[in-house]
Amino acid sequence: MGHGHDHAHHNHTHGANKKTLTIAFFIIASFMIVEVIGGFLTNSLALLSDAGHMLSDAISLGVGVLAFKLGEKTASYSKTFGYKRFEILAAVFNGVTLILVAFFIFYEAIERFSNPPEITSSGMLIIATLGLLVNILVAWILMRGADTKENLNLRAAFLHVIGDMLGSVGAIIAALLIIFFGWGWADPLASIIVALIVVVSGIRVTKDSIHVLMEGAPSNINIKEIINVFENKPGIMNIHDLHVWSITSGQNALSCHAVVSEDMTIQQCQELLKSIEHDLLHLGIGHITVQMEDSAHAHENSILCKNANDGEHHHHHH
Repeated sequence: MGHGHDHAHHNHTHGANKKTLTIAFFIIASFMIVEVIGGFLTNSLALLSDAGHMLSDAISLGVGVLAFKLGEKTASYSKTFGYKRFEILAAVFNGVTLILVAFFIFYEAIERFSNPPEITSSGMLIIATLGLLVNILVAWILMRGADTKENLNLRAAFLHVIGDMLGSVGAIIAALLIIFFGWGWADPLASIIVALIVVVSGIRVTKDSIHVLMEGAPSNINIKEIINVFENKPGIMNIHDLHVWSITSGQNALSCHAVVSEDMTIQQCQELLKSIEHDLLHLGIGHITVQMEDSAHAHENSILCKNANDGEHHHHHH
């Protein structure tokens, strides 16, 4: 059955994800310090807002690394799923931080439109260009070495880095406008654009994470397809109490009660469960609990067949 392969694959990407995040964290954290100092020295809000975004980036990457470390702690009696949910809590924290950073930037920028300060534009240009190169490097590291599609934490980190990249581009353009045309307002304008990007990604990350915490059905799972898997199996009359949720990003679970015809033997039940598990694994569900009952005992806790994992593994392929 697909489980062994599934977990091996998961552990492999897990290790790669952790290593990639750790490298990205150190690069971003170091450059953020450079950018903060640069922002103060050149008096550029665009640099400071980009640094603010980088700070939330560094936090999100750091928390991501921590989440992987905690996620590795095994399940205990009090936390039967282990610490996998910490990752989702981290993503919520991260999303909220982003929204706060953005509002702070808006506030500062409005102040600066009315009286634009003196800006050392050449220094600003150099630091912004360095920032862009650093972000391109980190984005490349994340894309090459990690699972940015499935894992919420990594996706958040990746979105941050893309936002950072745009922030650096904004700061570069603003510096050029100040150097060639003396347009002081280009600096707060660039920072406002950064803030908008930050708000959007913050809201998106927060929304996705809260959906997971609310046990919402995973967005990549089609419930109709799942119901079809059950209803198309000979021997299953109907199903009820179907729940599909994610434990953490990329790990989906399902539980349901299936009413089966009364003349089914334990052996047939085992076969039925095996084929259900096999089909659901292809639809992206790795943890499956199905309680089978006959129509007379439906809704009672009659366990005709326990989970397929307990049974002998006989495969009959029709």
